[in-house]
Amino acid sequence: MTNTHPITPRATRHLAATALALATTLAAAPALASPGTGEEVYAATVDAHEVEIEARYGQLTGGPDGGADNARLEVAYGVTGNLSLAAVGELEREAQGPRKARALGLEAVYHFARLGGWDLAGYAEFEHGFSGSPDAVETKLLVQRRTGLWDIRFNLISEKPLRATEPMAFSYATSVDRAVARNLRLGITAFGDLGTVHTLLPRAEHYLGPVAKLRIPMKDDDGDDDKGVVIEAGYLFAAGATTHQTTGQFRLNVEPEL
Repeated sequence: MTNTHPITPRATRHLAATALALATTLAAAPALASPGTGEEVYAATVDAHEVEIEARYGQLTGGPDGGADNARLEVAYGVTGNLSLAAVGELEREAQGPRKARALGLEAVYHFARLGGWDLAGYAEFEHGFSGSPDAVETKLLVQRRTGLWDIRFNLISEKPLRATEPMAFSYATSVDRAVARNLRLGITAFGDLGTVHTLLPRAEHYLGPVAKLRIPMKDDDGDDDKGVVIEAGYLFAAGATTHQTTGQFRLNVEPEL
């Protein structure tokens, strides 16, 4: 989502207040036990002075965990061409349980290098937990390559709950998609666990499946169609240790272009 006009100080204050209000209402947090639910594969690039709003939803299907879901709302602003700041909030529901606020998070993405056509960025987030969830710190190494019609992304993730008894955990998120029409991209997305500092690469939870990204353009007063809504939908199949709990997860992301 982009805003091609300069952001004034007054608009910046208004956006910051809106982001805080929205994030507080939803309340980013440690994800559901199942990786990928309500999450995204982050880009490694940052656009200066652009506002981004994204609503993400994921629901597990089949098995004992079927019906559990996660909803997130993120509001981000590109402070410079290298630094983006965001507020992100999360609601979560366990199978057969009530929906509840999970946490409120503040995150930053910093693009630090471009090597051989690959963009590299770092991600950091502090999460304040609600409803018994611990505070946590999450970091990611973001890798991305955009070439021709292709977009390749990989995120290596570490997360440490701020409880001495809980170890640092590792996971990944990756996607490959290709433009097949002017406003349509098709690809594959995967999320999974990589273990903890005590046990690396166990037989853990993984999800993999197809996704489609559709942009619905909307003409403005000048007749241009540089605004619109981007909708990403997909279904990821369960693999590894999670297959006895669920068959997979449905994903839906909505991004209005400002």
